Amino acid sequence: MNPLAWEVIGVIDTEGDCAEWSFPAEAGAVRAARVAVRDRLREWELDSLADVAALLVSELVTNSLRHATGPIGVRLVRPARLGDTLLVEVSDPLPDPPRERVAHLEDESGRGLQLVAHSSRRWGTRPARDAGKTVWFELAVPE
Repeated sequence: MNPLAWEVIGVIDTEGDCAEWSFPAEAGAVRAARVAVRDRLREWELDSLADVAALLVSELVTNSLRHATGPIGVRLVRPARLGDTLLVEVSDPLPDPPRERVAHLEDESGRGLQLVAHSSRRWGTRPARDAGKTVWFELAVPE
């Protein structure tokens, strides 16, 4: 049995150039999303992006857990469809976009979006199709 099975609401699609999962709004979602992303990128032979993508997904899923209720979606779009770019999206039911803030040295949180902004080629947010929002980022695939 898959050790993550209890932490994933559903595997929406993992075939072809996209992989998509839905996680419950529970603490285990962060670890489950990180493992799912890392495993999929290794299957796609994008090992060089696995650690940074997993870290940034962890930050965005953590933000979703702190501010939203309901399922958290994670979606990867493989570079074959986007040239030399990996697209990563994290969705949740809260419509309010995240706000990047400046964390002080003594702050224990508040650096997640800064990590995303500094580690990705581009990032942004958009309203989700149904309700809520999607935060996305792009990672350059090394040659």
